[in-house]
Amino acid sequence: MEKLNVKVCGENKSYDAGTTYAEVAAEYQGKFNDDIMLVDIEGGLKELSKKVTEGDVIEFVTAKDHIGRKTYRRSVSLLLQKALDNIEEGLSQNLHVMYSIGQGYFCKIKDRECNKDFLLKLKIEMLRLVDEDIPLKKETLHVEEAIAYFEKIGYQDKAKLLKFRRSSSVNIYDLDGTKDYFFGYMVNRTGLLSYFDLMEYDDGFMLLFPDKNTKLVAPFEERKKFYETMKESSEWSVKIGIDTVGALNEAISKGKARDIILMQEALMEDNIGNIATEIVSDSRRKCILIAGPSSSGKTSFSHRLSNQLRARGITPHPIPLDMYYLDHEFTPLDDEGKPDYECLEALDVELFNQNITDLLSGKKVEIPAYNFKTGKREYKGNFLQIGENDILVIEGIHGLNDKMTYAIPNESKYKIYISALTQLSIDEHNPLPTTDGRLLRRIVRDARTRGSSAKETIGMWKSVRRGEENYIFPFQEKADVVFNSATLYEMAVLKIYAEPQLFAIKKNEPEYKEAKRLLKLLDYFLPVPPEDIANNSLVREFIGGSIFPV
Repeated sequence: MEKLNVKVCGENKSYDAGTTYAEVAAEYQGKFNDDIMLVDIEGGLKELSKKVTEGDVIEFVTAKDHIGRKTYRRSVSLLLQKALDNIEEGLSQNLHVMYSIGQGYFCKIKDRECNKDFLLKLKIEMLRLVDEDIPLKKETLHVEEAIAYFEKIGYQDKAKLLKFRRSSSVNIYDLDGTKDYFFGYMVNRTGLLSYFDLMEYDDGFMLLFPDKNTKLVAPFEERKKFYETMKESSEWSVKIGIDTVGALNEAISKGKARDIILMQEALMEDNIGNIATEIVSDSRRKCILIAGPSSSGKTSFSHRLSNQLRARGITPHPIPLDMYYLDHEFTPLDDEGKPDYECLEALDVELFNQNITDLLSGKKVEIPAYNFKTGKREYKGNFLQIGENDILVIEGIHGLNDKMTYAIPNESKYKIYISALTQLSIDEHNPLPTTDGRLLRRIVRDARTRGSSAKETIGMWKSVRRGEENYIFPFQEKADVVFNSATLYEMAVLKIYAEPQLFAIKKNEPEYKEAKRLLKLLDYFLPVPPEDIANNSLVREFIGGSIFPV
């Protein structure tokens, strides 16, 4: 029998022709604490069901890796669909996997009460399928054949999505007769899907997953304000008939892009106006604290909120927390020995609180500036004294952390959490990750304002995300209001700017896998030119042309 020479985790190995990556993974699984999900062949990902080829250089992707975790979650979603169909034929057609909350997906089943008894029955069936270790088969269909199939079984959103695909074929996954299309890779068998849970939540249920410990389901951390904002945004999208990428593409193809832009911007301005009205309803509120993860549009939002406050007779004064960075030599170091500008200790918290309390007591204060080139604090005569109709608009990642504002009376604070909470789904069973929208925003903005390549932005994204998880997300529920800065149309606009940058990343570079994934995501969207986007739009902060100094 023909022998194939490969390298596995740095070792030279030889396998019989026809050997699958799953068989190789089984040989090496004992060397990993976490289950192997995929293989990485010199920057290209392959599923375990594929066969080994001559000269492969094989590394493994486990459930602990970012891509492995996404693979696991998609695969459990198909497991859920199969279990639903086993309980009641065709029930998965009524399933909608909507969006992420913590370490889980919020799901709904049309016309079905998801009570404890039903969810227990569903979980038992899912675990039975895991025990049977059923293979997930992949078949390639012509796109027209796939569209006809999904229309037949009632997956209208998926059929609509595929109508706008440029490729002539599409991969369908089959779990013992339950078939579906997914955005991304899948595991090769149900035996790898042991760790999940189901729990009642609102008018649906949560499908819960592990976090850092990949063999233990993470406890559910309720994020009520976050959830209510997502729910409100999603319901609005359903109301106007654009809740999936396919529906958006259909509207764009019919020449409705301008209407979508105007409608979305009108809603956003209305929401900002409502926040301003709430702020001025209590004269004790003197410090507006705005925080959110990277590329949420905090700067543009601050300007638009300030305009709404002015319209209500209030004079806003912006104070970026970045102005209170310690001199570079005093910046704490992270675990890798690099300056940690994300941590609270990188800021002069004492000086900030002294300045703000002095301002609130009517004193005149010189606000510092920070020179990012020299890494030094400077004073340039920026004196401020606030009156009865003045208000401070304070923006920075630690704005919601009470340790940052320990000396400021609670009644003086109004906290706003802002993030781009994408209300679109790819289709019924593929939620659109909110993180991807922010990453694409940042890629486009960094290239325009800093001359950074997509490779550089992707390379530092893991560190950015770590800072968000440590210093922003834990405090989001402390906000008085959560503002959603995502727009229905932005991915179709960002596509024009991001694709050329992503294509520039070479196959042998570590960032290639992520670039390829983002390119596939953008390929779902029809492009929308930016001409109809107003110059005060949050989207302008990223693509350029904003009226604000962003």
